[in-house]
Amino acid sequence: METVAKTTTKWVLDPTHSELTFKVRHMMITNVKGEFKNFSVAVDGDDILKSSLNVSIDASSINTNNNDRDNHLKSADFFDVENHKELLFKSTSFKQKDDDEYELKGILTIKGNSKEVALEVDFGGINKDPWGNEKAGFSLEGKINRKDWGLNWNAALETGGVLVSEEVKIFGELQFVKQS
Repeated sequence: METVAKTTTKWVLDPTHSELTFKVRHMMITNVKGEFKNFSVAVDGDDILKSSLNVSIDASSINTNNNDRDNHLKSADFFDVENHKELLFKSTSFKQKDDDEYELKGILTIKGNSKEVALEVDFGGINKDPWGNEKAGFSLEGKINRKDWGLNWNAALETGGVLVSEEVKIFGELQFVKQS
């Protein structure tokens, strides 16, 4: 009897064409943008639209273009990177809502606190680059309340309100390369 080897497809994150960013209201008048420079996404399955995702984010790679603010965000007041090196996301469902629109649900873990989040996902499609590499692209966004994960630090403003909003807007641009 002849054994036929099954070819397994693997989708690998293309870090040069991917980003994870966030925005937080500052002083109740503007938004401050930040990003995590180092993260990985493991896709479990051959069909990228039916696969589960495991995301690992290096908490110390946070960058808001301000060293003092970045160091404060790395401190125990926020991410406590000395004791909590990673933020983790594990998908629990990925459901199609419209032609290219999906809802991604999963468990987000920050500082040892785990909560379910829902993210809106726009599937950009699958295409080949000029070198013959098959790629898939996704844009995602969502909102969380940072206090749900123990990120409680704040300061009251003289004029009323607070320095940092509780709501954090999350954005992602993810591109994957198909490998066999």
